[in-house]
Amino acid sequence: MDIRIVGTGSAVPDKVLTNDMLAQMVDTDDEWIWQRTGIRERRIVEGETGRDLSRDAATAALAAAEKQGI
Repeated sequence: MDIRIVGTGSAVPDKVLTNDMLAQMVDTDDEWIWQRTGIRERRIVEGETGRDLSRDAATAALAAAEKQGI
């Protein structure tokens, strides 16, 4: 049996919370957060579910597979 990956997909929530935005809420700054966590931004889920994001990722994977002629 020949098995191969012909397409992948991903999805992330649209809403972003950056370190600069977070710094406006608490006494810190982007550089302090980034140096200690390696994080520049977070994605916030509002009005979506894991199922919604999974569907979007699966749709993207199928579209990528179709481009490969599958």
